[in-house]
Amino acid sequence: MNEEKINRLFERLALSKFRSRFHLKEKDFQYIEAKGLSTICSHAHDFVEKRLAPAEIPNDGKQTPMKGHPVFIAQHATACCCRSCLYKWHRIAPHKTLIKEEQDYIVTVLMTWIKKEMENHSKNISKEI
Repeated sequence: MNEEKINRLFERLALSKFRSRFHLKEKDFQYIEAKGLSTICSHAHDFVEKRLAPAEIPNDGKQTPMKGHPVFIAQHATACCCRSCLYKWHRIAPHKTLIKEEQDYIVTVLMTWIKKEMENHSKNISKEI
């Protein structure tokens, strides 16, 4: 994975009022702590495979909830929530099954965002102490 490409993506996402308003909440951090990052990554792979990878998604644009799991929040924050956002932000073409490399790229983006959120959360906690 090209780190520079991901950095450019995050710079662009930061400029979006809509995308930059998404952040994990305390219950999300607790869930991540309880489950562990490897389980969260496994969930991300599963969500991407089932909700984004098929060529045609019956409820595309509405398949990703806005809350309920840290990966769902990450999907909206990183524009990995539906096929039209994947095309607009990541240039991943709609109406074709996502190959493994595309799915892995999406999971890398999601997990990078989650890890950044965790780092920021840790910094904020240490400031409070």
